Amino acid sequence: YDGHCDLHVGITNSRGVVYHYDQEGVHRAARGWEQCISVPLVQPDMWELLQQWDELLEEFSLEEAWLPHRYQEQQHNCYTFALAFVNRVRQSRGRQPLSKAQFTESFLLPHTREASRYLTLHQELAHRDFYIVPLAEQEQE
Repeated sequence: YDGHCDLHVGITNSRGVVYHYDQEGVHRAARGWEQCISVPLVQPDMWELLQQWDELLEEFSLEEAWLPHRYQEQQHNCYTFALAFVNRVRQSRGRQPLSKAQFTESFLLPHTREASRYLTLHQELAHRDFYIVPLAEQEQE
């Protein structure tokens, strides 16, 4: 990623299937997201929510709001889909919904900044004739 185009956003179920929305509607993808940034939304100790997550996500993805003809590139898109699901879960747990700005600032920016720093470092090393050698303990794995 070079920072000059929009990112695509999705939500995973417990098996790693990514639910994402575009002009063709909701997709469920087991592949194609290998080079993504994972943003944890659920704490590991939230057993009750973790058990319901897949069912909630599947039901949400089938709603009329996510039919293909409702897609609008700027106003009703993959980001809207992800944020609406997060807010549905938050509200079911008695929490206030997040605005786009709050969600971006609290969840996405910290992870994208970290990834950006890593990618910048990786590109610098790759273009300056450095060779990265695995640590001895990594070689044994």
